[in-house]
Amino acid sequence: MQTNKTGPAGARDSILSLRGISKSYGGVKALENVSLDIAPGEVVALVGDNGAGKSTLVKIMSGAIRPDEGDYFFEGEKVAIRSPSDATELGIQTVYQDLALCNNLDAVQNLFLGREPVGPMLLGQRIRRAECDVRAREVLRRLRLDHISITRPVGAMSGGQRQNIAIARSILWNPKIVLLDEPTAALSHSAAEKVGELIRGLADQGLGVLVISHDIHNFVVTVTDRIEVLRLGRNAGSYRVGEVSGEQIVNAMVGGNEAVNAAR
Repeated sequence: MQTNKTGPAGARDSILSLRGISKSYGGVKALENVSLDIAPGEVVALVGDNGAGKSTLVKIMSGAIRPDEGDYFFEGEKVAIRSPSDATELGIQTVYQDLALCNNLDAVQNLFLGREPVGPMLLGQRIRRAECDVRAREVLRRLRLDHISITRPVGAMSGGQRQNIAIARSILWNPKIVLLDEPTAALSHSAAEKVGELIRGLADQGLGVLVISHDIHNFVVTVTDRIEVLRLGRNAGSYRVGEVSGEQIVNAMVGGNEAVNAAR
């Protein structure tokens, strides 16, 4: 990962900034000249119709794929992200829609999956379970999720609890940015509200949060601070919550009536 201490003013004021990001697959342009900023303590919603390029953009931010063109700035420095490990090293964690949880393992095992602390080689490099338990309780307490059992298999948990475990795993390593792909999909209204409260709590702790969501009216306009709209792989609008209606957002997503988009 290479860094270069140059960047536009917007990039210097944000934790993460993208400028002129483009990505094509053959003759299909998934993204074209897209820009985005995420500031500390801010929840940004990334919305758009299916095929708008949301998931591609998040994969670029997380290091899963590399753009064809464009610049990536982190804390004002231009960086080259070549892999997810580069993004993780910077302090970027991603929670994908499938959550990547193992149903047969308990909360602690899922929190540390693949990154378990182990003892010395002479003693067989056994997993330090007691240490994991302490850190798991600390992170759940930090998120006010003390009610979740750390020894219960996640396969026996509710959808909301599983989402909470996935989010808790993302902040276990003290990130600066958390990217969430459809965190309230398939959740009940009450469970989605609790996940929304958890996301607001992350921002209150100074993290930058980006959320992909199709739930414009019940989640995006009530939980987030700013809404970035993608349409056909391009920026189609940027709105502050409280200054825009759900109807305006949907119109921007589908390229509807411009008079509606501009209305106050």
